[in-house]
Amino acid sequence: MLSNAVRRKFLRATIGGALALSLTLPAGIVIADELDDRKVDVEKNIDNLEQDMEVLDSDIVATDKKLRAQQAQVPAAEAALADAQSRVSNAQATVADLTNRLISAQATRDKVAKAIEENAAKIAEAENTMAQIASEAYKRGGVSSGLDMILNMDSATAMADGLDMANRAMDSQNAAYNDLAQEKATDESNKLRLVAVEDEISSLKGQAEEALAQEQSARDAAQSAKDELNALVASTESLSAELEAKKPQIQAKLKVQEQESASINQQIKERQERLIKEAAERKRKAEEKARKEAEAERQRVAKEKAAYEAEQERQAAEAKRKQKTYKKKQYVAPKAKPKTETYSEPSSWGLVKPTSSARITSSFGWRPTPAGTIDYSGQGGYVHAGVDWGFGGQCGSPIRAAASGEIWFAGWGGSSGNKVTVSHGVVKGKALATNYHHMSRIAVSNGQHVKQGQVIGYVGTTGNSTGCHLHFETIINGSHVNPLGLL
Repeated sequence: MLSNAVRRKFLRATIGGALALSLTLPAGIVIADELDDRKVDVEKNIDNLEQDMEVLDSDIVATDKKLRAQQAQVPAAEAALADAQSRVSNAQATVADLTNRLISAQATRDKVAKAIEENAAKIAEAENTMAQIASEAYKRGGVSSGLDMILNMDSATAMADGLDMANRAMDSQNAAYNDLAQEKATDESNKLRLVAVEDEISSLKGQAEEALAQEQSARDAAQSAKDELNALVASTESLSAELEAKKPQIQAKLKVQEQESASINQQIKERQERLIKEAAERKRKAEEKARKEAEAERQRVAKEKAAYEAEQERQAAEAKRKQKTYKKKQYVAPKAKPKTETYSEPSSWGLVKPTSSARITSSFGWRPTPAGTIDYSGQGGYVHAGVDWGFGGQCGSPIRAAASGEIWFAGWGGSSGNKVTVSHGVVKGKALATNYHHMSRIAVSNGQHVKQGQVIGYVGTTGNSTGCHLHFETIINGSHVNPLGLL
């Protein structure tokens, strides 16, 4: 029996820990192939429910089926949550990237603005210098003070020195003009760059706002997926608890059915044991009779031979008395009389499939309780004592005797519904019988002898059955064996 804690642990394992994930976790936690495999397993459990749970009432089957259907939805819910978390992660990465780019652009803007401000001071200083030069030249009638000084010098040496000073003054003026032009060009370039940076900042802000909106949308989707998964788990746990609560009454019913089945099987076993004893007695009597008949025949032949040989001796003596020659004749035993029919039994099982269906829906043997489902018996599973053939939901197909025999039972079999048991006598030294369950209608009666292939009933869904099918059993010496090994 699965405790609530163990069952809850399984459900959490089935969901793959999705509820414990933060919305900021990276994607890739849930592997698609694994989800698909688990979904196939759960859906297979649903398909097998009708065959595996014949012991359950229809309302419990419906609840169990709903539980398994919800479990089948878990992989898709996990995938939706993982996808939403992946989108949240991607959106966060986009927002982070845009934020870094925006910070970098703003830093560039501030740097360019500061450069423009510093360059403006340089331009103002250069313009002030150029204004002073222009003002001085204007005052001297367009001739610089340096040139005027040179023209008024007395000696050649002084004039040469003056020219040199004038050249340096002109170089200084030209440098001032060049610096002013360079600063203005730099200023223009910085202003253009500032416009471009401002445009980039505006664009990045727009992108960031859009990315934030996408992140919020992804978070909302992830929260919705998480809520859906929470609701799904809560519902499955509720259904599990509901079914767990019904286990006592189910197990009580199972116990009654097991006792019923054990009683019927014991009756069959006892009758089969009598069959084996009767067959052994018939064989012993047949062998004894054959032995006695053989001994009587041997004595008869011996007596006949003795009489014959005595007659031959008499005739020989008579011929000798008459002085005649007589050749004795050899005794020839008469042909043996036909023997009494001896005991015999079939040397092979010789069963044929009792139905035309080729679809086996449940095979013979131990059926473990599927993981995540309710262990109604509390034993981890149950033994399926026969083979089930399905008919796609259609009842009414004929059921035929797998071999010739005597009808031991034809009537209502409780959880087996309308049931027929056929005894096929002793085969290969062992008593063989076959059972046919859940018939819609029985076509034979107790004590009737039937031939192999004769219709004994029709497929139905009576008793503990959730769909049209034939449950077929083979019993040898009181024990169930796999029918497929005898067909």
